[in-house]
Amino acid sequence: MVDAKKYPAPVTNPETAAFWDAASRGKFMIKRCTACGEAHYFPRSICPFCYSDKTVWEEASGEGTIYTWSLMRKSPTGPYAIGYVTLKEGPSLQTNFVDCDLEKLKIGQKVKVVFKPTDGAPLPFFTPA
Repeated sequence: MVDAKKYPAPVTNPETAAFWDAASRGKFMIKRCTACGEAHYFPRSICPFCYSDKTVWEEASGEGTIYTWSLMRKSPTGPYAIGYVTLKEGPSLQTNFVDCDLEKLKIGQKVKVVFKPTDGAPLPFFTPA
């Protein structure tokens, strides 16, 4: 499916700049705490599990499974689906599903990251794998 939708450019800050720079190269990054070993998303410098500031960037596979989703049928821009994806590396994140038949999405379905262009860094979304 061709997606003609125009997406807004993300707002960046020094803490997330490396994430958006990597997105520009087609890489999906997460953070991992070197103190407790837990991976987390959204990118931030303090670990949400142990509150350590010993976090490092790690390239994620961009693969995951749908944990839950919801189809919004009535919207000024047409139907869209949002939901949570659990990444292969562990963290879960909220996302939109694109480039697919929204009626055929299923909990437990394998998905992969895709990047959509903006006037700034591209935005990550997910589509069936």
